[in-house]
Amino acid sequence: MSKTLIIAEKPSVAADIASAVGGFPPGRHDVYENDRYVISSAIGHLVELCRPGEMDSKHKEWSLDHLPILPPSFALRPIAQTKQRLDLLLRLLHRNDVERIVNACDAGREGELIFRYLIDYANVRKPVDRLWLQSMTPEAIRQALHHLRPQEEMEPLAQAALCRSESDWLIGINGTRALTALHSKPGGFSLTPVGRVQTPTLAIVVKRDREIQDFHPRNYWEVHAIFQASAGSYPGRWFDPALPARRTEAGEERPERIWEEAKARAIREKCLGKTGPVTEERKAVFQAPPALFDLTSLQREANGRFGFSAKRTLQVAQALYETHKALTYPRTDSRHLPEDYQPTVRDVVEKLIPLWNGAAGTILEKGWIGPNKRIFDNTKVSDHFALIPTGTLPTGLDPAERRIYDLVCKRFLAAFYPPARFEGVSRVTTIEGEKFRTEGKILRDPGWLSVYGREAAAEAGADGEVNLAPVREGEMALAETIEVVGLATKPPPHFTEATLLSAMENAGKLVEEEQLREAMAKKGLGTPATRAAIIEGLVQEEYLRRQARELLATPKAFALFELLQAAGIPVLASPEMTGDWEWKLQQIERGSFTRPRFMEEIRRLTQQIVEDARRFGSAEAYAKPMDVKSPVDGTPLVETLYDYRSKGGFRISKFLAGRPLSREEVAALVQQGEIGPLSGFRSRSGQPFSARLKLGPDGKVTFVFSEKSSEGEARQILNEEPLGSCPVDGGAVYETATSYVCEHALKETPSCSFRIGKQILSREISREEVARLLKERKTGLLTGFLSRKTKRRFSAFLELKEAGKIGFAFEKRPPSSSPAKPGGRPTAKRTKKARARTAKSPDKQSSARGRSKRTKE
Repeated sequence: MSKTLIIAEKPSVAADIASAVGGFPPGRHDVYENDRYVISSAIGHLVELCRPGEMDSKHKEWSLDHLPILPPSFALRPIAQTKQRLDLLLRLLHRNDVERIVNACDAGREGELIFRYLIDYANVRKPVDRLWLQSMTPEAIRQALHHLRPQEEMEPLAQAALCRSESDWLIGINGTRALTALHSKPGGFSLTPVGRVQTPTLAIVVKRDREIQDFHPRNYWEVHAIFQASAGSYPGRWFDPALPARRTEAGEERPERIWEEAKARAIREKCLGKTGPVTEERKAVFQAPPALFDLTSLQREANGRFGFSAKRTLQVAQALYETHKALTYPRTDSRHLPEDYQPTVRDVVEKLIPLWNGAAGTILEKGWIGPNKRIFDNTKVSDHFALIPTGTLPTGLDPAERRIYDLVCKRFLAAFYPPARFEGVSRVTTIEGEKFRTEGKILRDPGWLSVYGREAAAEAGADGEVNLAPVREGEMALAETIEVVGLATKPPPHFTEATLLSAMENAGKLVEEEQLREAMAKKGLGTPATRAAIIEGLVQEEYLRRQARELLATPKAFALFELLQAAGIPVLASPEMTGDWEWKLQQIERGSFTRPRFMEEIRRLTQQIVEDARRFGSAEAYAKPMDVKSPVDGTPLVETLYDYRSKGGFRISKFLAGRPLSREEVAALVQQGEIGPLSGFRSRSGQPFSARLKLGPDGKVTFVFSEKSSEGEARQILNEEPLGSCPVDGGAVYETATSYVCEHALKETPSCSFRIGKQILSREISREEVARLLKERKTGLLTGFLSRKTKRRFSAFLELKEAGKIGFAFEKRPPSSSPAKPGGRPTAKRTKKARARTAKSPDKQSSARGRSKRTKE
């Protein structure tokens, strides 16, 4: 009897499909089989593109002479860590009774690639259908099985997936080898990874950090007044009516800023104690509910509210989708639902009543679910729709899962509410021809804000009526007090994951307006499914460093872009161009752009990168003359990619305490002997500090600190809610910028030293994990630690030991299932195998990223 083989992307999905279909033995299995179906799964990618040295032995050596590497076709090879699962699927694919295959891998570009590579490697020619799952509830799985999509319909998606994989290989392999060759020419081996998406993403952060470093604050003044009217007093701020009220992206001009102190004080003297007329305009202001979540907007929101990394949010959302069946498919780039989804939405809202009775009940009672292009729009839905609840009420959620689930539910319910209605008040008081503006925003009808409560109204900028004393028409007001306030312009903020995700989504352009952001999102860097991995990759490669919620470029990142600029390879650092490629990949998915055209562009670019690198020659030979001489040997200084040096051996590194030193700063230091104070330095613990730089007679540069050092910022508590009790002295444990610390360790004279770093072996430790550690003295199994010795990832528990020390505990291995020989002693052969297993590191399971370390997206 012929059977259909269903291949899922991971074992948990195979188990869910088997459960929905029914008729299989209970429990988890590698293979589920009945009279009609055989169900199994991959474990992510099982095969990958071959390395250059496997295609041609000459490419085993990293040499610029052998570049570019442009294979006419790409061979596949098994991934060692999943070879056993690959062999199992190959046997199933080649079974004579398997006549049809169903691709049940994740519904997206990467899921399609996993399946296509598997089928190509297996070399099977059997009919294939596509199971396209948007939700993991049993009913949704059964519905999808009854509406399988033909393989031919998925061909454009497969072509885009192949283009993505091969273009990443070509740019990553050739770019990394070319730049590594330039860096390594002076001697040794200096790995310099680059990639089609990761390097332009890094360019956004490096550019921002350079802007912050080069920023020079400019002093300005504002004039603040308190006016007395018959009904009470109210504040006002001077403004220049000739300047637009809305801020512009470029420039520092604002209507309220005065650049000369004398002018500000003249306005004060002119207006103080004088009266003038008051005009007021009141109008209704409506604020529509925010759009439903896609993955990127959920990651931004979770980072801004909870400090979750993009990777962490994706992991939690994936668990809520796969394990709890509580959310729909998370790796989506749509924020809309299909137009025929209204009955399903009604059903979901009804099922949410036990958890969200007020909001869900009101929506159904008022009949607010109906045609609405802000929610239901087929033109805004491609392969996946917005991320919403399924209606399955989850139990046993951990704190992080509960937070993400609540975010999605609130956003979903709020979308059906009417807009929030405010009364906007704009009051202008004119004194001696000078104008002072007073603005207020009074909430009249909360609309969708009622789903979120009072905090949301405050975030929306609503003021209480009491804050603004009323005035009568034609009333005169007295300028009772006037104050001149001195301020200074501020540099742009460092990127957080939330703002970097926005920048990636818009190819480097930070866009605030929702509609414009949607229009530009089609040319973003990466996809919602890959952006978290791109950021994590940059952190692992030590191009970026997390500091509290900020992402900072490292000296290694600055050096990379110095090299790219010097070598004339700006294309690798162009977010706009990479965004354009992503747009073309989406056009391939839609059938309006072709795979040959795309790959031809990538091949030409690869050749250009190699030619530019070869023309540059050597990073060591790059030197730019300076107009100053060494204070030690008197020979002229030159700027290289790594330092400022003279022929006589004098040298100043380009980076001190994580901060780049500009040519101008080094020239001033050499000529004056001391400069500063300069900001932007980072201590070994990652804390920012300011200091003067002093050049000694021996040519060494040292820091000179003022009495008010900013090192104390490390003791600033970020969240007033304690995580638990200190295991050493029982004090409360709080979150600071770099650690989770006992309150008694934060005093001027610490009486306790208990501290847990926010990162342990390159893994971010969350508040929830620390809270569990303090409560139970042991966390759950944590993945993603990076071994310093082997540079591989491993999983472990964190344990509290004596005196508050933190240690690792590892998952117990299951005992061998092989029967013991008579007499109870293992054979020599089994003993040897056991020793081999024991000798393996707990981090032997390398991540997918580790497998393709030099091939970057």
